[in-house]
Amino acid sequence: LKEKLQKEGLFDPAHKKPLPKYPQTIGIVTSSAGAAVHDMLRILRKRFPLSRVRLLPVRVQGVEAPGEIAGAIRYANFHKLADLLIVGRGGGSIEDLWAFNDERVAYAIYQSEIPVISAVGHEPDVTISDFVADLRAATPSNAAELAVPDQDVLRQNLDGMLCAMGSALNRQIKGAAQHLNVLSQS
Repeated sequence: LKEKLQKEGLFDPAHKKPLPKYPQTIGIVTSSAGAAVHDMLRILRKRFPLSRVRLLPVRVQGVEAPGEIAGAIRYANFHKLADLLIVGRGGGSIEDLWAFNDERVAYAIYQSEIPVISAVGHEPDVTISDFVADLRAATPSNAAELAVPDQDVLRQNLDGMLCAMGSALNRQIKGAAQHLNVLSQS
Protein backbone atom coordinates (compact mmCIF):
# COMPACT_ATOMS: atom_id res chain seq x y z
CA LEU A 1 0.00 0.00 0.00
CA LYS A 2 2.82 2.40 0.85
CA GLU A 3 4.44 1.82 -2.56
CA LYS A 4 1.09 2.25 -4.34
CA LEU A 5 0.32 5.54 -2.58
CA GLN A 6 3.84 6.81 -3.14
CA LYS A 7 3.54 6.12 -6.88
CA GLU A 8 0.22 7.99 -6.90
CA GLY A 9 1.98 11.03 -5.41
CA LEU A 10 0.27 11.08 -2.01
CA PHE A 11 3.60 11.58 -0.24
CA ASP A 12 4.88 14.26 -2.63
CA PRO A 13 6.22 17.29 -0.69
CA ALA A 14 4.85 19.60 -3.42
CA HIS A 15 1.33 18.64 -2.31
CA LYS A 16 1.91 19.64 1.34
CA LYS A 17 -0.09 22.66 2.47
CA PRO A 18 1.36 25.26 4.84
CA LEU A 19 -0.14 25.42 8.31
CA PRO A 20 -1.87 28.62 9.37
CA LYS A 21 0.37 30.69 11.62
CA TYR A 22 -2.48 31.68 13.95
CA PRO A 23 -5.26 29.12 13.52
CA GLN A 24 -8.68 30.38 14.56
CA THR A 25 -10.29 26.94 14.80
CA ILE A 26 -8.52 23.61 15.23
CA GLY A 27 -10.37 20.37 14.55
CA ILE A 28 -9.16 17.31 16.44
CA VAL A 29 -10.07 13.94 14.94
CA THR A 30 -9.46 11.38 17.69
CA SER A 31 -11.13 9.40 20.44
CA SER A 32 -12.89 11.53 23.03
CA ALA A 33 -12.04 8.94 25.70
CA GLY A 34 -8.25 8.80 25.39
CA ALA A 35 -5.60 10.66 27.33
CA ALA A 36 -4.23 12.09 24.06
CA VAL A 37 -7.18 14.44 23.55
CA HIS A 38 -6.88 15.79 27.10
CA ASP A 39 -3.15 16.42 26.63
CA MET A 40 -3.78 18.25 23.35
CA LEU A 41 -6.56 20.40 24.83
CA ARG A 42 -4.41 21.33 27.84
CA ILE A 43 -1.46 22.34 25.63
CA LEU A 44 -3.61 24.25 23.13
CA ARG A 45 -5.31 26.21 25.94
CA LYS A 46 -1.99 27.02 27.59
CA ARG A 47 -0.10 28.01 24.44
CA PHE A 48 -2.75 29.89 22.44
CA PRO A 49 -6.18 30.21 24.06
CA LEU A 50 -7.45 32.39 21.19
CA SER A 51 -7.92 29.28 19.03
CA ARG A 52 -11.23 27.47 19.27
CA VAL A 53 -11.08 23.69 19.33
CA ARG A 54 -13.66 21.37 17.81
CA LEU A 55 -13.49 17.71 18.69
CA LEU A 56 -14.63 15.28 16.02
CA PRO A 57 -14.84 12.09 18.09
CA VAL A 58 -14.08 8.82 16.30
CA ARG A 59 -12.94 5.33 17.10
CA VAL A 60 -9.18 5.09 16.65
CA GLN A 61 -8.84 1.32 16.54
CA GLY A 62 -10.92 -1.56 15.32
CA VAL A 63 -12.69 -2.38 12.07
CA GLU A 64 -14.90 0.73 12.09
CA ALA A 65 -12.10 3.18 12.88
CA PRO A 66 -10.71 3.87 9.37
CA GLY A 67 -14.15 4.71 7.99
CA GLU A 68 -14.94 6.97 10.94
CA ILE A 69 -11.59 8.78 10.74
CA ALA A 70 -11.88 9.33 6.98
CA GLY A 71 -15.51 10.39 7.38
CA ALA A 72 -14.65 12.95 10.08
CA ILE A 73 -11.91 14.47 7.89
CA ARG A 74 -14.32 14.76 4.96
CA TYR A 75 -17.07 16.14 7.23
CA ALA A 76 -14.73 18.83 8.59
CA ASN A 77 -13.80 19.83 5.04
CA PHE A 78 -17.37 19.80 3.70
CA HIS A 79 -18.63 22.02 6.54
CA LYS A 80 -15.39 24.07 6.78
CA LEU A 81 -15.27 23.41 10.52
CA ALA A 82 -11.63 24.35 11.06
CA ASP A 83 -8.59 25.90 9.45
CA LEU A 84 -6.31 23.16 10.82
CA LEU A 85 -6.91 19.48 11.61
CA ILE A 86 -5.00 17.26 14.01
CA VAL A 87 -5.65 13.59 13.25
CA GLY A 88 -4.33 10.89 15.53
CA ARG A 89 -4.25 8.97 18.77
CA GLY A 90 -1.91 8.10 21.61
CA GLY A 91 0.48 5.21 21.56
CA GLY A 92 -0.21 1.52 21.38
CA SER A 93 0.80 -1.62 19.58
CA ILE A 94 1.10 -1.64 15.80
CA GLU A 95 -2.30 -3.32 15.73
CA ASP A 96 -3.77 -0.48 17.78
CA LEU A 97 -2.37 2.08 15.32
CA TRP A 98 -3.38 0.14 12.20
CA ALA A 99 -6.39 2.34 11.36
CA PHE A 100 -3.91 5.06 10.39
CA ASN A 101 -2.36 2.70 7.81
CA ASP A 102 -5.68 2.40 5.95
CA GLU A 103 -5.94 3.77 2.42
CA ARG A 104 -9.34 5.42 3.14
CA VAL A 105 -7.66 7.54 5.81
CA ALA A 106 -4.70 8.26 3.51
CA TYR A 107 -6.98 9.48 0.69
CA ALA A 108 -9.08 11.57 3.08
CA ILE A 109 -5.95 13.32 4.38
CA TYR A 110 -4.60 13.79 0.85
CA GLN A 111 -7.89 15.27 -0.41
CA SER A 112 -8.34 17.54 2.61
CA GLU A 113 -8.37 21.23 1.77
CA ILE A 114 -7.72 21.90 5.45
CA PRO A 115 -4.06 21.33 6.41
CA VAL A 116 -3.57 18.16 8.47
CA ILE A 117 -1.10 17.33 11.23
CA SER A 118 -0.74 13.58 11.76
CA ALA A 119 -0.27 12.75 15.45
CA VAL A 120 -0.21 8.99 15.73
CA GLY A 121 1.42 7.16 18.62
CA HIS A 122 4.82 8.02 20.03
CA GLU A 123 8.17 9.05 18.50
CA PRO A 124 9.20 5.76 16.85
CA ASP A 125 5.70 4.98 15.52
CA VAL A 126 5.24 5.82 11.84
CA THR A 127 2.07 5.23 9.86
CA ILE A 128 0.94 5.95 6.32
CA SER A 129 -1.03 8.91 7.70
CA ASP A 130 2.30 10.47 8.72
CA PHE A 131 3.59 10.32 5.14
CA VAL A 132 0.43 11.80 3.61
CA ALA A 133 -0.22 14.57 6.15
CA ASP A 134 1.04 18.10 5.69
CA LEU A 135 3.07 17.72 8.88
CA ARG A 136 3.97 14.74 11.08
CA ALA A 137 4.11 15.20 14.83
CA ALA A 138 6.02 12.79 17.05
CA THR A 139 3.13 12.59 19.55
CA PRO A 140 -0.33 14.13 19.99
CA SER A 141 1.14 16.58 22.52
CA ASN A 142 3.79 17.56 20.00
CA ALA A 143 1.02 18.13 17.42
CA ALA A 144 -0.63 20.65 19.76
CA GLU A 145 2.71 22.43 20.18
CA LEU A 146 3.26 22.56 16.42
CA ALA A 147 -0.30 23.73 15.72
CA VAL A 148 -0.19 27.04 17.57
CA PRO A 149 2.32 29.69 18.61
CA ASP A 150 3.24 30.11 22.26
CA GLN A 151 1.41 33.13 23.69
CA ASP A 152 4.26 33.81 26.13
CA VAL A 153 6.76 34.14 23.26
CA LEU A 154 4.30 36.36 21.35
CA ARG A 155 3.92 38.57 24.43
CA GLN A 156 7.70 38.90 24.79
CA ASN A 157 7.98 39.85 21.10
CA LEU A 158 5.23 42.44 21.48
CA ASP A 159 6.89 43.87 24.61
CA GLY A 160 10.17 44.14 22.68
CA MET A 161 8.43 45.92 19.80
CA LEU A 162 6.68 48.26 22.24
CA CYS A 163 10.03 49.24 23.79
CA ALA A 164 11.60 49.75 20.38
CA MET A 165 8.67 51.90 19.23
CA GLY A 166 8.84 53.96 22.45
CA SER A 167 12.56 54.56 21.98
CA ALA A 168 12.07 55.53 18.33
CA LEU A 169 9.27 57.93 19.26
CA ASN A 170 11.42 59.51 22.01
CA ARG A 171 14.25 60.03 19.50
CA GLN A 172 11.83 61.67 17.06
CA ILE A 173 10.43 63.95 19.77
CA LYS A 174 13.94 64.97 20.90
CA GLY A 175 14.96 65.64 17.30
CA ALA A 176 11.81 67.68 16.67
CA ALA A 177 12.35 69.64 19.91
CA GLN A 178 15.93 70.45 18.91
CA HIS A 179 14.77 71.52 15.47
CA LEU A 180 12.06 73.70 17.01
CA ASN A 181 14.63 75.23 19.38
CA VAL A 182 16.92 76.08 16.43
CA LEU A 183 14.03 77.63 14.53
CA SER A 184 12.87 79.69 17.52
CA GLN A 185 16.39 81.11 18.01
CA SER A 186 16.85 82.13 14.38
